[in-house]
Formats: sequence, C-alpha cells, structure tokens
Amino acid sequence: MGARRVNFRLPAELVEKADVAASVTHRDRTAIVREALRSYLAEVEDDEDFREAVVERYLDGEIGFETLAEFVGRQDAEAIRASRDLLDRGKDVAEDLADL
Repeated sequence: MGARRVNFRLPAELVEKADVAASVTHRDRTAIVREALRSYLAEVEDDEDFREAVVERYLDGEIGFETLAEFVGRQDAEAIRASRDLLDRGKDVAEDLADL
C-alpha cells in the first residue's frame, strides 16, 4: 500500500504533544499520528453500529468493495456483495414480472 500525503489542521496543543511524544520515543510526528489513527480505527471497527454504517455505505454505492473488505474483513465483504447481487437480481426479476 502506497503512502498518500494529506493536509489537515490540528489544535496546537495536539501538535505539541505529538512532537514531545515523537522526541521521547525517537520517532517522527507522522509515525505518532499514524499510530494514533490506526488505534482509533481498530477501536471503531469493533463497534457493531459502525460496521453496519460501513455496510450501508457500500450498499448505497458510496464506498467500493475493497474499502468494505478493509473494514469488515474479506469473507464478510464477499458475503455482503453476494447478498447485494442476489437482491439486485431479485429486483430485476420482480420488474420483469411486473411488466407481464
């Protein structure tokens, strides 16, 4: 996975704390922020409401399959995709029957 440069604003006190943590641990600020973000994401990924919201975004076409798989795991993502495909085919059949 490649790295991507992002720009965002943080409160000055968070930047200062990150800089102190970086200095004490002999790491750079980016490593500190990266680790904090990974920790946060690991925590929310275990939340059932969060996972359901991610699935809804996939079903609504807001995120792609690979992003879904990163949050819920490949096996669950495959099952969700198969269910969506089955529902889509069912809608097509229902429309065809309605046209008869």
